[in-house]
Amino acid sequence: MKFKWILLALILFAAGMWAGRSLFPKVVSSIPAPTRVQFASQTDSTGAVVPLSNEILEVKDGGSILDAVKKANPGDLIRVYPGTYKETVYIDKDNISFQGIIIDGEWPILDGEKELNDAFLYSGNGIQIENFKIMNYKGNGIMGQAGNNFVIRNNWVIDAGVYGIFPEFGQNGLIEHNILTGIEDAAIYVGMCDNIDVRHNEVYGNVAGIEIENSRHALVENNYAHGNTGGILAFITPGLPIKTAYDIIIRNNFVVDNNHENFGAPGSIVSGIPPGTGIIIMAADEVTIENNIITGNNNTGIAITDLSMGANLSKDPESEPNPDRIVILDNYLEANGKNPVGELKILMKAKMLDRAPDIVAVGGGTGSCIRNRDRYNTYGLGDYGQCEVTDTKDITTFLLDKPVAPRQITMEEKGNLTFYGVCAGCHAYDVRMIGPPVNTIQAIYKDNPQGIADFIAAPTHKREGYPEMPPQNYLSEETRLAVANYMLKITQE
Repeated sequence: MKFKWILLALILFAAGMWAGRSLFPKVVSSIPAPTRVQFASQTDSTGAVVPLSNEILEVKDGGSILDAVKKANPGDLIRVYPGTYKETVYIDKDNISFQGIIIDGEWPILDGEKELNDAFLYSGNGIQIENFKIMNYKGNGIMGQAGNNFVIRNNWVIDAGVYGIFPEFGQNGLIEHNILTGIEDAAIYVGMCDNIDVRHNEVYGNVAGIEIENSRHALVENNYAHGNTGGILAFITPGLPIKTAYDIIIRNNFVVDNNHENFGAPGSIVSGIPPGTGIIIMAADEVTIENNIITGNNNTGIAITDLSMGANLSKDPESEPNPDRIVILDNYLEANGKNPVGELKILMKAKMLDRAPDIVAVGGGTGSCIRNRDRYNTYGLGDYGQCEVTDTKDITTFLLDKPVAPRQITMEEKGNLTFYGVCAGCHAYDVRMIGPPVNTIQAIYKDNPQGIADFIAAPTHKREGYPEMPPQNYLSEETRLAVANYMLKITQE
């Protein structure tokens, strides 16, 4: 019976993932415009109608995608043909779409050669990026900063640095049908966002497969997370401008064999993720875990914890530390906990158990529930009640019916966001990473933010033993100065 149940679940899950569109990127046999491009009109933050262009700009091997961006107007579509493009594409305009054209199996490739920080870096609204192979960047494959109404679909992101796909501080976004591997932090990292759907993606061979951090109204559905250190995460990270994470649904995912050795950067939060953990909830609230197949994760299938168990976290009295109102509905958990590590291993030894439970909860938290408790081998769920809700089928998406207005951010906030999106991958406060520590930079450039801004645009090789910094001259002069001012104000938490 168990085998038949698993087989049926696999068939149904596969049908859901492949219905209408393959999980894996496919060859474009014709060249239609992307489905969510709207060429008619848009409204600005005041509600006034702004006309959109309807031009198609083409980029072919040997050309520059960034040059096309500079020529583009809101509403334009940039088509990129097969070839290798060694650049950072910075988009600070609204309603620009990027469509990679795949011909006879040949893709447009963005290759950072382990010298460039980012492949795509957007701050505009209504950005759409699809059909690209992205590899060998140091920071991020696709990074968004305060851009709303985005679509990121059908991309391969391979060994792209710290984060694969990383929208930050955005609203109303869709991440679907992407494949990501070799990322040293989170392959898909949704940070401080609202109304996001993450669906039909494959993430493997990363430290964290999919992470929803300090975000609200997020649907993580029909993804295949396998071979990572941790499969799917919902976190609160203290010290960020947005202090909450809630209304998150983790549903209909394969979370399988996430036992990869943790290769996260020392000192990073994810470097503390225990290998072999399927789903991790840390301090996030109102998280529903439903209808997932969670198997072969050697530490445990589902781990629920407060902030006291997190590694390398700053102190923030405004961040409530407990996971409250967690809802565990019907899931299939099998063969988890064979080789627990860290504190869970110590706990299991104290209990004289050979293996860890499928579901473990440690630390505080109130108002949580579990359906069909007797189906699972659990630890720490003594105060979990019986769930009154049986499913979440009435919620099909968290995307909004209409595009939202551009988010209004101050230049100071722009400097903050750009630092964490562009600079923090190489510069920690008082620890050497790829570049010198921030406190060293502060000592050199005290009261001289313009000096930092000028260096960001045109760096020179100054220090023996450090690689030469790539120029970040795609950032506007105003943004570079905002980053410099922010760097000079940073203090150790």
